[in-house]
Amino acid sequence: MNEVSFKKHVVIVTGAANGIGRGIANLYAEKDAVVVLADYDEEKGRQVTESINNNGGKALFVPTDVRREEDIKNLMKTAFDTYGRIDILINNAGKGLFKSPYDVTIDEWDDVIFTNLRSVFLGSREAAKYMRENENGGSIVNIASTRAIMSEPNSEAYAATKGGITAITHALAASFTQDGIAVNCISPGWIETGDYANLRDADHRQHFSNRVGKPDDIARACLYLTARENNFVNGVNLVVDGGMTRKMIYEE
Repeated sequence: MNEVSFKKHVVIVTGAANGIGRGIANLYAEKDAVVVLADYDEEKGRQVTESINNNGGKALFVPTDVRREEDIKNLMKTAFDTYGRIDILINNAGKGLFKSPYDVTIDEWDDVIFTNLRSVFLGSREAAKYMRENENGGSIVNIASTRAIMSEPNSEAYAATKGGITAITHALAASFTQDGIAVNCISPGWIETGDYANLRDADHRQHFSNRVGKPDDIARACLYLTARENNFVNGVNLVVDGGMTRKMIYEE
């Protein structure tokens, strides 16, 4: 089987300055895609973009606050005006809030909702306006979380947004089907974005795969879901967690 090529594809990745988003942007660049990186953190966003370009890739950074509709519109317009098309959108930007529901303020709640969930709707809507003009449509991947299907205390806002992302994914897939735009989401489990070497054996053993995940694990899943050859996969939530949510836990 020949390796899928993303040459001449224009890929937008939100939250691309750090962690999973950075891993996704780097891998698409390695696969010859043109990558448009969007992030609130301008310094790190420009560093990642410069690194991609210095290593033979092609990347553009657009400062973006995904909570702001005008920023999302500017992101899509800039990408289209620069490259003439948009093929793939990865809605990755997000933030956590782990605080007792008794103490969460409405401003904190709205900030998480706007950053994690409303941004997915706005990004998908604005990107789709350009994708529907493509001969082959396009592809959108939303990054959710296993917190959409399991929880720990004090995670209400985060869980609500990630559950919302899984639901809006199949709704958008239904709405965009007439335009040839596939919409899927990925629910990562434990993806270590810090020092992997500091993890314990017990951390790795929590997974059927016997290891904690890395950003590249999510990036490769994005490649799979956005390859045109795989457009029969549509409206799904792909759990990428090394089997952690399927592992029985026993008290010792």
